Amino acid sequence: MLTYRKDSPIMDLTERSVEFVLRFAVDPMSKKETIIRAAAILFSQKGFENTRMSEISRMTGAAEGTIFYHFKNKEELFLAILEEFKQDIISEFDRYLDEMNFETGMEMLEGSLSFYLSLAGSMEDRFLLLHRHDAYELARVNPACKNHLEAIYNGLVDVFERAVRMGQEDGSMAPMPARKTALIVFSMVDGLVRFNTYELYDAGSLYYDLIKACRRMVGHKRISETGAENAE
Repeated sequence: MLTYRKDSPIMDLTERSVEFVLRFAVDPMSKKETIIRAAAILFSQKGFENTRMSEISRMTGAAEGTIFYHFKNKEELFLAILEEFKQDIISEFDRYLDEMNFETGMEMLEGSLSFYLSLAGSMEDRFLLLHRHDAYELARVNPACKNHLEAIYNGLVDVFERAVRMGQEDGSMAPMPARKTALIVFSMVDGLVRFNTYELYDAGSLYYDLIKACRRMVGHKRISETGAENAE
């Protein structure tokens, strides 16, 4: 179930939190990675337009010339963050699905929903960045940004489509357009994450309702009825 740590350094998006994240990261980071990590936090807090390169320089201790050595402008840095986010979240899902031994597509779908909520809690800054309007404003005028966003969302929807197709093959889900079904399921779970991101509603409290709604939508009658009881 999704829970957000209100006292985490990511949720407290201040200069001290950025310094904390960079100083106490588990793995040593290269200067380029340090810049990406700090920029992701600042962009998620202040937005793309309102974040200055001088702030990133101050947070990382890297001279502005060093930042421009790695990234020719702020847009290129933003795109690097999106690319890394795509790689991280897809690799995390691949690792999770490889480790799990789902017997049915329905189980895989429910596991993927739960794991998506878990990732939203552990990657708070990047999900906040993804849910800000800045990325979509930039995508209107920057084809590369649009491509990155499409790749992120397509990669995530692919996960749920894989579960739906598996469920249709093993009989745990009713026949229906797999891609459209995956899009609807993803929209439901991502909507809960957005509620939590903007502190409008506790997404965790709707977890079981989400599971039951998905079972009713994609499952055969006998599965949705018995599954709903088991989810209580």
